[in-house]
Amino acid sequence: MTTTQEPVHRQLGMTDDEYDSVIEILGREPRDAELAMYSVMWSEHCSYKSSRKHLGRFPTEAPWVVVGPGENAGVVDLGDGWLAALRIESHNHPSFVEPYQGAATGVGGILRDVFTMGARPIALWDQIRFGPLTEPKNRYLFKGVVAGIAGYGNAVGVPTVGGEIEFDDCYSGNPLVNVMCLGILKRDQLVLGTAGEPGSIAVLLGKATGRDGIGGASVLASASFDDESGDKRPSVQVGDPFEEKKLIEACLELYERGLVVGVQDLGAAGLSCAVSEPAGRADVGMDVDLNSVHTRESGMTAPELLMSESQERMMAFVAPENVEDVLAVADRWEIDSAVVGEVKGGGTLTIRHDGEVVAEMPAASLADNAPLYDRPSVRPDWIDALQQTRFVDEGLPVSETLSRLLADPGIGSSAWVHTQYDHMLFLNTVVGPGSDGSLLRIKGTDKGISVSTDGNGRLCYLDPRVGGARLIYESALNVAVTGAEPMAAVDNLNFGNPEKPEVMWQFIESIEGMSKALEALDIPVVGGNVSFYNETDGVDIHPTPVVGIMGLADPMPATPPRLDRAAESMEVWVVGPDPTDNLAGSAVQRLSGELTGLPTKPSPETARGVIDTAIRLSGDVPVLHDISDGGLAVALAEICIASGVGAEVRDEFPFSEDPHRFLLVVPPGKMPETDMARRIGTIGGDQIVINGEDLALSQASDIWNHAIERALET
Repeated sequence: MTTTQEPVHRQLGMTDDEYDSVIEILGREPRDAELAMYSVMWSEHCSYKSSRKHLGRFPTEAPWVVVGPGENAGVVDLGDGWLAALRIESHNHPSFVEPYQGAATGVGGILRDVFTMGARPIALWDQIRFGPLTEPKNRYLFKGVVAGIAGYGNAVGVPTVGGEIEFDDCYSGNPLVNVMCLGILKRDQLVLGTAGEPGSIAVLLGKATGRDGIGGASVLASASFDDESGDKRPSVQVGDPFEEKKLIEACLELYERGLVVGVQDLGAAGLSCAVSEPAGRADVGMDVDLNSVHTRESGMTAPELLMSESQERMMAFVAPENVEDVLAVADRWEIDSAVVGEVKGGGTLTIRHDGEVVAEMPAASLADNAPLYDRPSVRPDWIDALQQTRFVDEGLPVSETLSRLLADPGIGSSAWVHTQYDHMLFLNTVVGPGSDGSLLRIKGTDKGISVSTDGNGRLCYLDPRVGGARLIYESALNVAVTGAEPMAAVDNLNFGNPEKPEVMWQFIESIEGMSKALEALDIPVVGGNVSFYNETDGVDIHPTPVVGIMGLADPMPATPPRLDRAAESMEVWVVGPDPTDNLAGSAVQRLSGELTGLPTKPSPETARGVIDTAIRLSGDVPVLHDISDGGLAVALAEICIASGVGAEVRDEFPFSEDPHRFLLVVPPGKMPETDMARRIGTIGGDQIVINGEDLALSQASDIWNHAIERALET
């Protein structure tokens, strides 16, 4: 019996129509190396072919935006000559296949995105989601991912200062590993990913190229998982944080000395991306000699060299008179380097290997001519019945319910995770892990930068438009309670298979909800990432957009609000609208094993007023704390545990997670004048008392502090 082998382009993830488009562009059948380049550059991960049509809905412009979407990282103006570069990326699929290296190289890649812009990376945030820790595979993935983030971040010397951890059944077959990075720079240090003018020289810097990572992020992130996903293990890249540290310092010296005209990191799609995107942006071509690429494995073919996603590599574009200086800087930092090409006019990318032309195509066609799909979008037929099944607070026992919530590893202390990270590197961290938002000082100035990263797949599953909007409002409020004005966002959109019309509907609705909220708060999106095909055996994750919002405090409060500053006899106030009994998508509902109802809709006007109030109060009160997962009850317990003192309050719906609310703790009689505030109780004693039901502070602390450890031991 004769079996017919699948065509090469299909093995590389291309459709027949996409292959025909390549033939039309080239006017002939593609060579092997050309097919390899188009396959990775036209992958979902690199080309955004299923999402580009809809991403333009995001607001992206503001007077303070210096560099918006389309570059390696977004850049915003902080005033007085200071800029901030920010970026978020996913490494979901590689982290499922090999959790330590998948997460570690995700950190390495996001660092390169930021220092490519001329910025020194100063902080990282991790957004990680897994299935329940009762399953051995989920425990293995969770431990491996945390170890990978810690191992790379600590070794390279960039602190991880915040993030979010979540556990839900929908992520059992497909964990989410999103990482955000922030860097700072002076305006004259800004570098863009351009190839420059004809005559510029392409210099490859960093680690030698190997076969690790061939078909890595670009292919893994463009396909679904199945029972044979383990066979893809060699596709995951291997990171070297010490090499990255040298690369950071070498590149920062090159920027400071003005020796480069443009820089591109070699992330997804490797060398294929590093030569085509900068050339396409500059409307030029390039001649590249693959024999000049320094390798650590012998006999690598042209397609392998072009597809490899080996880590810790950068492409610098240099004026001819500066090439020797660039090579000397690389040598001083013990970085391998090689001249691999020259920029040409005309827009044609020509690549040679062993003296022969192995690829010749319009440089811009690899990005600009990538397929653009308008995939069908259909509202799921199951969502109406789901939304009509209400879940409300029907006299839940407060102390028992609070105990169960504090024991949830997604709500309890993140110390098991964040104590593995060095969050005090650089000594810039003013408010660190475990708080609503992270607050960092810019040394030598009065400025502070605050960041919060947030996601909520449960809300977005029930109503993606409402969930997307509430995600923005929550993240912005988390920034505001540190005393900072929200000013820019990056997003990581994690969704299932875009070939399913229901998934595309979730995607489009989430973007619409996020965009309306961003417009209401005047927050532009300066960059982002889309991760599709987050499914295993045909089962999609909940739609899980993640957002990172950055804010500026100028000047930074002398004593910013912190959770650990409550004391005996202080008053507890709640600011924001009165809550409802609606618990759709809440942490309490998850305790029941259900996911039904229609989440409470946000109010743009209320959101703006509450955020402005939080910013105004931040310099005058000791404690501000956003009310979110677990409602007011959990928010109060977190303040009491951090401060080591009890409290007694009354609230009609203590587990409501309705939006636009925060707790405020002040000394007696010192409550600043503000609308939408009501006094609900006092701080004091050794019990957490809510509506007359008490939970010993010592018991609450023990449950909360060891939530993750106990879940891992289950």
